[in-house]
Amino acid sequence: MSDRKYRQRGYQDEGKRERTPQAPRQPLEPRDPRMPRDPKAPNMPGFKDVFRCHACGTVNALDVAPDTTCSKCGVDLHACVQCTSFDGGAPLQCMQPIPARVSPKDTRNTCTFYSPRIKVERETGSTQAPNSAKKAFDDLFKF
Repeated sequence: MSDRKYRQRGYQDEGKRERTPQAPRQPLEPRDPRMPRDPKAPNMPGFKDVFRCHACGTVNALDVAPDTTCSKCGVDLHACVQCTSFDGGAPLQCMQPIPARVSPKDTRNTCTFYSPRIKVERETGSTQAPNSAKKAFDDLFKF
């Protein structure tokens, strides 16, 4: 009987095993860097600059004139709440050195420091029309 605690056969039970001789390795082929080795990466969505209405979230044009309104809800876009300098916690609620407080913040004004608040969003929209998915589904069951 073995002096081991467990009776499984292990690497120490028998003498050294003879290694089988391996075939010599072949030299690697020279690789052409122009030929792709890995599969192509999936198409990653891009990014785009958008200017959204603070009231309804509709995407509007990036250039804002003093008399521009939202195309969906009609809110004035040349207002403090649409500006990049607007900060509710800053003095006079603006990060620019303005002489007097502009009130109300959501109506049209003639501030010279105004610049539209442009955000960078990921392009996630489909290239197909909204009804084309339904049409493709209906086409599956036509005989």
